[in-house]
Amino acid sequence: MLAEIAHRAVSSVIVEGSLPDLPPFPPSLSERAGAFVSLYVRGELRGCMGQVENPGPLADVVARSAISAALHDSRFSPIAPEEIPALKVEISVLSVPAPILPEAIVVGTDGLLVTTESHKGLLLPQVASERNWTAIRFLDETCIKAGLPRDAWRESATKIFGFTAQVYSEKETRSDSST
Repeated sequence: MLAEIAHRAVSSVIVEGSLPDLPPFPPSLSERAGAFVSLYVRGELRGCMGQVENPGPLADVVARSAISAALHDSRFSPIAPEEIPALKVEISVLSVPAPILPEAIVVGTDGLLVTTESHKGLLLPQVASERNWTAIRFLDETCIKAGLPRDAWRESATKIFGFTAQVYSEKETRSDSST
């Protein structure tokens, strides 16, 4: 059902030029949860956006994140109407981030959020395992994603949070995953 929500949101905005009418959802999709939506066209990443802090109902977070990924991921041009039939989505529903020590990070299980007063970077759990990174490399890359020096996670002003993700995927193959 989450994939349907993401597809409907993207299709409505891109093809119809309007926000989708979303039907009432079961209680499980109305619970507050953070999520990221990754969009793929013919196996290529075309956008990835999400919400971690102050999440709303899961269905709304997925719809908003799908629209943002389709239109506003600065790494890519917006999804075009002719790409919609080939669109595949991957949705990562996140646990609440909690402080984690570097030595406690489990690659493939934990995602990372690194924050300072003015920077923030997040990488999903599947990124490190897909790229065969060690926990240290995962920390370095999350800092780079935040716009920080790669070893900024060693500084006391840098906060490290871990989270898990329940991944729902309809994608086939892909060549990249980010975020």
